[in-house]
Amino acid sequence: MTLKNRSTAILVFALITVIVAAGVYIYFLKQSDEADAKISADDLLKRTLEIPEMTTNLKNEHYIRVSFKIQTDDEKTKEELEKRDYQVKNVIIKLLSGTDAKDLQGTQGKIQLENQLKEKLNELAKPGSVEQVYITSILIQ
Repeated sequence: MTLKNRSTAILVFALITVIVAAGVYIYFLKQSDEADAKISADDLLKRTLEIPEMTTNLKNEHYIRVSFKIQTDDEKTKEELEKRDYQVKNVIIKLLSGTDAKDLQGTQGKIQLENQLKEKLNELAKPGSVEQVYITSILIQ
């Protein structure tokens, strides 16, 4: 196989992999949205933890004032995270203190922050899980 054919084969394989991964991501995103739509607002509130506004320094000379809502899989997971509120806040502060203000710019930066927090908070939520983190207010200065 020549170098050109090998490069073409690798490119085609990478493209197929990206398309399949995007399809799987969209499928699970749609499933999550459908599941949320079936839950009443009252039931959703029963399993959602509010993190009141907090202020901390970012990695550079900026600071952030932010609050969150953390949606869990059930009420027991919410209760577990409420008991661990000091650990939840610690995770948030550590993540933000290692983040540059420019990384939080735009929609993509905020989505990335929500996803990173979800991943880190899931380590505390055992055996339950955090389904979604929502930024409810944010100010960066």
